[in-house]
Amino acid sequence: MTALLPQVQSFLDPATSTYTHVVYDHAGGRAAIVDPVLDFDARSGRTAHTRADEVIAFVRAQNLTLDWVLETHAHADHLSAAPYVKAQVGGKLGIGGAIQRVQSVFKTLFHLEPEFATDGSQFDHLFADGDTFAIGELTAAAWHVPGHTPADMAFVVGDAVFVGDTLFMPDVGSARCDFPGGDAHQLYQSVRRILALPPQTRLFLCHDYPPDTRASQPMCTVADQRQGNIHVRDGITEAEFVAMRQARDATLAMPNLILPSVQVNIRAGHLPPAESDGHHYLKLPVNVF
Repeated sequence: MTALLPQVQSFLDPATSTYTHVVYDHAGGRAAIVDPVLDFDARSGRTAHTRADEVIAFVRAQNLTLDWVLETHAHADHLSAAPYVKAQVGGKLGIGGAIQRVQSVFKTLFHLEPEFATDGSQFDHLFADGDTFAIGELTAAAWHVPGHTPADMAFVVGDAVFVGDTLFMPDVGSARCDFPGGDAHQLYQSVRRILALPPQTRLFLCHDYPPDTRASQPMCTVADQRQGNIHVRDGITEAEFVAMRQARDATLAMPNLILPSVQVNIRAGHLPPAESDGHHYLKLPVNVF
């Protein structure tokens, strides 16, 4: 019997160059949403649900039941819309178990409230490497792929892999490794694990930052990456990759939304607790990062 191949619909948030993916078994079946985006205007501090509503509309139009909302990691470039998605269409929120390490680091760096838990309990499920789970008739596996952050996960669903920030399109390369707990050696090993999959395996990216010569794309194949990734194609050694990555990371500016994003995303997409006036506040640490 031929294995059921997952169907995938991808949605681009142009403001943050982020892709949200809906993976499902069939119309009228069951689904997971990977990396939903909350609109955030840093100038006004206002949030909106425009991008999340597009994803939710697709889920409803396909008559899908949502089993999971999956985060590949605690993003530093956009705020998660996971709580809003769950409130609208359900699903359990899952992330890698190493989120506990990320929470511990950023609780200190942001001097968060003493009550903030660093045990990952804000999420419904913490995945360990190799865990399997179901999306309707599809069998999925969680892979721990650290390097960009300690908690990065890739979700393998049939011939589709949701790689988070481990890889970008071949002409863009790979993710930075200079965030707290990042490690270029680990990222190289994580990438090679993914690229050991069959050549035709589809890799769905969390971001694309295309050159002017092409449009943004959400997906490529293992073969594309092995043949053409400018940072980590076949033939590039770990030592060469690490030297390139460390030199490149030293030149990169901080992501535009890292300070609001991390504060929200380590809380599973929730804003910090409201203060006595009923409003939520995000911190802006001075001379910390």
